[in-house]
Amino acid sequence: MTRTWAKVERVRKCGSLAGTCSRLAARTLFVAVWCGWLALARPAFAVPTSIFEPASPTAAAISELFYLVLAITGVILLLVGGMLLYCIVKFRSGGKATHEPPQIYGSQPIEVAWTVGPLLTVFVLLMVVIRTVAETRQPDLTSDTIHVRVIGHQWWWEYQYPDLGVTTANELYIPAGTESRPRPILLTLESADVAHSFWVQRLSGKTDLIPGRQNQLWFKTSQVGVYRGQCAEYCGAQHANMLLRVVVQPQRDFDDWMAHQKRPAVEAAAGSAGREVFMSHTCVNCHLIRGTPAVGTVGPELTHLASRATLAAGVVENTPQNLAEWIAHPQDVKPGCNMPALRLTPDEFRDLVVYLETLK
Repeated sequence: MTRTWAKVERVRKCGSLAGTCSRLAARTLFVAVWCGWLALARPAFAVPTSIFEPASPTAAAISELFYLVLAITGVILLLVGGMLLYCIVKFRSGGKATHEPPQIYGSQPIEVAWTVGPLLTVFVLLMVVIRTVAETRQPDLTSDTIHVRVIGHQWWWEYQYPDLGVTTANELYIPAGTESRPRPILLTLESADVAHSFWVQRLSGKTDLIPGRQNQLWFKTSQVGVYRGQCAEYCGAQHANMLLRVVVQPQRDFDDWMAHQKRPAVEAAAGSAGREVFMSHTCVNCHLIRGTPAVGTVGPELTHLASRATLAAGVVENTPQNLAEWIAHPQDVKPGCNMPALRLTPDEFRDLVVYLETLK
C-alpha cells in the first residue's frame, strides 16, 4: 500500500512539474517572439538615443555585433524552448501513469554534443566581440583630427578644444566631414570629481571617465544632426539629468561656430547693469566670461551662454523664462546641484537675466 501511494505521489509531482515547464516554455517562446519583433521593427526605434540607427562606423560595428549575438542566442532559445515544449506535450502523464518510466542515464553522443556545442558558440561570440572591440577602440586618426578634452563634473560637461583655443560647456560641436572622408574626432576623457561615463549611442560605445586617469574615445561621422546621450555611470543625485548633446555640423558651419566662440563676451549697453550685478556677486567666483574679470572654473563657461540650446546640462531649453527660473530656483530645476540661489532684489534679478541673454 505504501509503495502504491509513493507511486501516486511521484505521478502527482510529475504533473505539477509538467505544468511548471509548460509555463516556462510559453514564456520562453514569448521572449523569442519579442526579440524577433524587436529586430524586425528596427526603424520604429529610430529615437535620438537608439543603437538601432548608427551614424558612425564605430556605432555601426556595435549595432552589427548586437544583431549577431541576438541571432545566435535567439536560435539557442528557440531550440531549447522547442525541445522543452515537445517533451512536455509528447511525454505528459495525462493522469494515467501506473509506474515510473525507464530511468536511462548516460549518452556519450548527447554529452559530447552539449559540451562541444556551447564551447563553439562561446568561442564564436568571443571572437566577434574581440574583433568589434579592436575595431572600435583603435583610433583611425588623420592629420585633420579634431581633439577635444572632455571633463565630467557633477553634473555637467566641460569641452576644451586645445588645438583651437576654445572652451565651452554641455554642448559638443564637431564637423561632419564628407561622405567619402569623415573627419575623425578624438575625445580625451577625464573626471573632476567622481566616475562618469560618456555615451552617445548613435556615435560610439560607452567609455568611462575616471578620476586621476585619462581614457580615449574616437568616432567619425558624415551625418549632420543633433545626437543625444547621457552619463551612463551613476555619479550622484542628478546622474539622470547629466545629459549629452553633440551637434554635428557641415565644415563651413563648424568653422563659423568656432570663430564665434573665440570672440570675447559681447559688450551690450542693454546688459551693463546686469554685468555689474554678475561681477559683484558670487557668480564671478564660479564662472568664466572671457574679456571680463570673471575667471572662475568651478561652473560652466558662460562667454556665449545665450547661443546654447539648453541649460543645466540639457535639462531645460534655453529661453529667458527658463534662465530666470534656473537662476532664481536652481534646486527646483536640478535638485542637489552645486549652484546656489542668489539673494537679489527684483531689479538686480531682471538686470542679470538681461545681461546673460546678451552673451551670444
